[in-house]
Amino acid sequence: MKNSAKVGLFVLIASLLFFATIYFIGSARNLFGNTIHLKSNFKNVTGLKIGNNVRFSGINIGSIKSIEFVSDTIVLVNFIIKKEVQKYIKTDAFATISTDGLMGDKILEIAPGTATAKHVEENNYIRAAKALEIGDLMKSLKVSIDNAALITNDLAQFTKKINNKNGTLSKLLNDESMATAITNTLSNVETTTQQIAVFSKKLNNNDNVLSKLVNNKRLAQTVDTTINNLHTTTQNLNETIKAAQSNFLLRGYFNKKKKEAKGKK
Repeated sequence: MKNSAKVGLFVLIASLLFFATIYFIGSARNLFGNTIHLKSNFKNVTGLKIGNNVRFSGINIGSIKSIEFVSDTIVLVNFIIKKEVQKYIKTDAFATISTDGLMGDKILEIAPGTATAKHVEENNYIRAAKALEIGDLMKSLKVSIDNAALITNDLAQFTKKINNKNGTLSKLLNDESMATAITNTLSNVETTTQQIAVFSKKLNNNDNVLSKLVNNKRLAQTVDTTINNLHTTTQNLNETIKAAQSNFLLRGYFNKKKKEAKGKK
């Protein structure tokens, strides 16, 4: 009787443990509760396994149900997610395969779409984004290393040119006479700049004659009128001289002057 009781108790405990295990595994893989099925096509699903987690915004929301070939270049991934998060996943969302931590299992990550898009329905397809593979990472790293080597080589050549005593840059750095000449040139430029500044200040001074000519409209008009009057007076004087030359009383005088001028020549 005691042995039967022990066996019965052992079977009971084992059954409880079995059902508890099934319950926890089922809860983790969403075997119980309301779920919806979604799909996504990938070209490569390296490391992804049935039962791996589906993650959304850093939270596990489902699991991988099946992985199957559609063609030699397309792999169909079926997964289930909790019904309660369906409203957050939009039709323009996309899925990527990533790693859970540095050395963890592969997971399927879903990125949310735009807020204005409709939410997914049963058996909808989620577009897949290419995952970053180790091979791609190594290629990118190789390109970076090659570029670093080129930059190092260029720096070495640049340093060599600097250390060349015949180079202009080397002379600028090491030749004291050239440095002195550049210093004097800069000093002259500074002096010239200061003189220009003083000249500009004087030019902008309203008491200056040149400034008045530039800025005082009335004075400018007076100068313009004076010049016009001088021009008119000159023209009138020329006309008077011509008239005097034509006068019979003075004609002899002007002819005599012309003869004297020719004689001198």
